[in-house]
Amino acid sequence: MTTSFGALCTDFYINQKLALKMDLPAERETILHMFDRVRADVPQMDRFRRFPEELVLESKRREGQQSWLELSAQAVRTGVLNPSSLEDAHRLHRLILEICPYHLTISPLDVDHLELMLGFDLECKANHNEIVHDALIAGTPLAGLLESPEGKVSDVQPMLGMTLNRECTQHAFFEVKTRTTQGELRRGKYRGEPISVYLTLRQSGPLENVDQLATWFDSLSRLAEQLANEKLVPHLLNPISRAIIGSV
Repeated sequence: MTTSFGALCTDFYINQKLALKMDLPAERETILHMFDRVRADVPQMDRFRRFPEELVLESKRREGQQSWLELSAQAVRTGVLNPSSLEDAHRLHRLILEICPYHLTISPLDVDHLELMLGFDLECKANHNEIVHDALIAGTPLAGLLESPEGKVSDVQPMLGMTLNRECTQHAFFEVKTRTTQGELRRGKYRGEPISVYLTLRQSGPLENVDQLATWFDSLSRLAEQLANEKLVPHLLNPISRAIIGSV
């Protein structure tokens, strides 16, 4: 059983990024020791993959679900695809925030910001940009910019942001990502790639103690769920879903 958010889209995922100011240590023993620590709590994450600029520990994708941890030079990222519950996804993210500062010698001064992203993929076999235009732009003053007797809407990817507190240390960003190519526009034939809708919450410092990262996460996760329910779903996700259905 997926989350209630998962019922609204093709795929739902919750990703986290801890952005740092200095490069992470790259010693073999340090990395493997941390990955073994993660496996002790999440045994299904047993696949270790190495890429030119990142190291990844992940689970196999089973019934559309997957969890992963990625270490790059200046970031620690985690993600959970189609979680059974929000709590399941939060458990992995919180675990990483609790253990990575001690395994990777991350100090409060090193932390730039923490991000939590909720992602919603909507499968769409039509011109993504036209769908988003019809759902969000049509009937507004912005629509006049794209009126053309022969042209096609080729790029509509709105991104809006706002602060969430007086100190301006918490921000929320709403973003729509389309994937229609110029070749598809010319041919008039479209693949079933998804339109993605993102809600990203960002918390910046100052950070007094690395143990405070868990407090940051708890605050962002509560805000993310609230903003998704009150703003993203009614004002972005549902209108785009209706436009996709109307295009069939």
